[in-house]
Amino acid sequence: MTLDGNIRINGLVLAGGKSVRMGQDKGMMAWHGKPQRYFMADLLSTVCDKVFISCRQDQINDMEQGYETLTDSAKYEGSGPTAAILSAFEKQPETAWLVVACDLPLLDSSSLEYLIANRNSDSIATTFESPHDGLPEPLITIWEPGSYTILKSKLAEGYKCPRKVLINNPSTILQPPYPAALTNTNTPEDVEKVYAIIGRQ
Repeated sequence: MTLDGNIRINGLVLAGGKSVRMGQDKGMMAWHGKPQRYFMADLLSTVCDKVFISCRQDQINDMEQGYETLTDSAKYEGSGPTAAILSAFEKQPETAWLVVACDLPLLDSSSLEYLIANRNSDSIATTFESPHDGLPEPLITIWEPGSYTILKSKLAEGYKCPRKVLINNPSTILQPPYPAALTNTNTPEDVEKVYAIIGRQ
């Protein structure tokens, strides 16, 4: 399930943000009985070959044993998720990376399995269309090795947003089987919305 064209898929949980709008570390919010960064890593481990948690240097000592970490290369400092993706490729350039943000409390294994089953390794990435704005969702995406040079060149031009790379380059965009799975939580108001969804399930 994790192989396509003999290219492995590793998982990368993005947990290095400062969570300024939320007012607390989103990776430590326990939606499912454990900090979200570990829940997401465990979820990815069911569909990926290896899983890493992308974090800041000052977070490493607080990580639970058994979880591998990956910090951004210093040359990409301040470049957000693109820095994490590029740093992952520099660690293992021949691997595809399934990248997910840690602030997706409704993301489920079925959605990840669907993404992998419909993966197109001939495009630079396979992703979902966001039900919120109709644009590709870069932080629930399988980034193929060929995306590395494109992401890097666009960053050199000043484009820090990986979404623009998906929009302007050949990527495979899928309709999510469970649109609510793409709901992220950036603010306390978002938290209330997610609790309302969970309450209806």
